[in-house]
Amino acid sequence: MMRLSRIRILLVMMALCGLIPFTAAAQATPTTALPQAAPLSADSRALRISAGDLIELGVFDTPELSGKLRVSEAGEVMVPIAGALHVAGMTSEEAAAAVERQLLRADILKDPHVSIFITEYATQGVNVAGEVRNPGIYPLLGTHGVMDLISAAGGVTAAAGKSVTIAHKSDPEHPLVIQLDNKPGSIGSSVDIRPGDTILVARSGVVYVVGDVGKPGGFLLESNERLTVMQVLALASGTNHSAAQNKSRLIRKTTTGRLEFPVPVKEIISGKAVDPMLEDGDILYVPTNSGKAAAIRGTEAAIALATGLIIYKGI
Repeated sequence: MMRLSRIRILLVMMALCGLIPFTAAAQATPTTALPQAAPLSADSRALRISAGDLIELGVFDTPELSGKLRVSEAGEVMVPIAGALHVAGMTSEEAAAAVERQLLRADILKDPHVSIFITEYATQGVNVAGEVRNPGIYPLLGTHGVMDLISAAGGVTAAAGKSVTIAHKSDPEHPLVIQLDNKPGSIGSSVDIRPGDTILVARSGVVYVVGDVGKPGGFLLESNERLTVMQVLALASGTNHSAAQNKSRLIRKTTTGRLEFPVPVKEIISGKAVDPMLEDGDILYVPTNSGKAAAIRGTEAAIALATGLIIYKGI
């Protein structure tokens, strides 16, 4: 290595004296190609090394110390000659600085210059699940926000709520719950998302109104709010003139099966009966005033109709 340094100095001096072109001196200087450092964010959201990752170590002008290293389960890599070094949790820049310090401590190099590039993450992607159109694992190369990954999964479904749970691979026991918000500067845009994390979009509660109403459909219960019969009928544009209001029924799914309750809609509207609260999954069926046969088939028809209804964000 000392000999190479002397050759470089001699070539540069000759170039300065005009004995050889400076470009020739630069081309004659032996160099070792180094891997480019991964682009890093200036903030704490920079991707960090974890167990199982494959890193490419480049030590300037010392190819025998360079190469690809796999991070062990203990979070360590074996630096040639210098020995084991714990790098898990570090960014590429931090790990490169740690290798430089280790080479200095071991008196292997006097002025080491190290670069590290993460060529393979043990878990390359982020699991996006819940109420998204295309749940699955999506690659995370670089820094991306929660909304970026939800968009990659096709966006949220009609039944999606505003609650999003983020579980970090490094700390799965302490998930972070945020409110879905696409506005600039929202908390979702500042959450640190890393390979191996899970993003779960919660389902909103839904109540259904079917039968002889102006706008049959499913209506979301945002932020765990509840709706009364009057409120959900208002969202459904009220009952039609042909509706048999006092033959209406509430169909509720329980652990023991579906239960059916009569709902005196006419008395509720006039304020003569209590306006009951509805729960997630309830179906309010308002039949047409067309005889007993329709009423007998009403429950089964209501359940079938609720399956394919449009879901409205009513609240």
